[in-house]
Amino acid sequence: MSLNRPGFGVKPKNPGYAPVEGWGKLPSGYRYQEVSDVAVDSHDNVYVFCRAEHPLIVFDREGNFLRSWGDGCFTRAHSVTVGPEDEIWLVDDAGHAIRKYTPEGKELMHLATPGQPAERQSGRPFHQPTKVGVCPRTGNIFVTDGYGNSRVHKFDPAGRHLLSWGEPGTDAGCFNIPHSAVVEDDVVYVADRENHRVQLFDGEGRYRGQWNNLHRPNGLVRDRGYERWFFVAEAGTGLTINTTVPNIGCRVSILGADGTIVGRVGEPFGGEGPGQFIAPHGIAVDSHGDFYVADVSFSVKGRHETPPREIRSLHKVARHMA
Repeated sequence: MSLNRPGFGVKPKNPGYAPVEGWGKLPSGYRYQEVSDVAVDSHDNVYVFCRAEHPLIVFDREGNFLRSWGDGCFTRAHSVTVGPEDEIWLVDDAGHAIRKYTPEGKELMHLATPGQPAERQSGRPFHQPTKVGVCPRTGNIFVTDGYGNSRVHKFDPAGRHLLSWGEPGTDAGCFNIPHSAVVEDDVVYVADRENHRVQLFDGEGRYRGQWNNLHRPNGLVRDRGYERWFFVAEAGTGLTINTTVPNIGCRVSILGADGTIVGRVGEPFGGEGPGQFIAPHGIAVDSHGDFYVADVSFSVKGRHETPPREIRSLHKVARHMA
């Protein structure tokens, strides 16, 4: 029996990461409300997709503001992907829209017709899509579709639909909210959130395996540096019955190239303190091995309070080498 964790009953340790407090200096008059996703380009610039008036905010690696764009363009910001040539893919899940931009915000392409969803669970693109993954070798585009479908769609670099795969369910190759995708080494890695796993496919949608022992994986990214680790942003429970149970989500899990769990970052319970997360939703890693977490803390907690309040929703976590 193969498990992707180091032994039965052994809790994976933090492999040398610590939070960077106060990272991301917003200009006067800006706010996040909440950050839904984050991505990093080849220059270590950080693209922050948020649900406020200035939806796409760009920082340098030190957290200095560079620019923003996209005002008024999105119904609900959901995810951002930086492609192999530093192109920017933005997913507007409530607008059923996927758009490609230059790093400065010029629109280059859109897939399907924004604002015109396919019928729910029809298998056709799109109904509340969630994430874009781009193959660095071929330029093919893979979309997890997502909240209103149980599919992955493949497009060629020009945006022509090639194929789709998946169906609702828990069996191999089925999905229960496919929420994120990474394409590396001709393998498509899909965060199958409510099935608590990452599934592996080839580029034609053929099932190749899965990684378990994850809790509601929302975000997925691979380190392009030496380690080649995978970072998984895991949500907490949505149930009242186990809110007092520790070690189920509200964390980042780090996996080796074979799916072995290298370690985990986060506290036993979610929260607002240093090193804690409320609802990790998106994740990115830079060339130094530091990672960034988008935390949908307003949706999960802040909007339910009286009065509603904005809670920290962007984290930088730095690796400290021994």
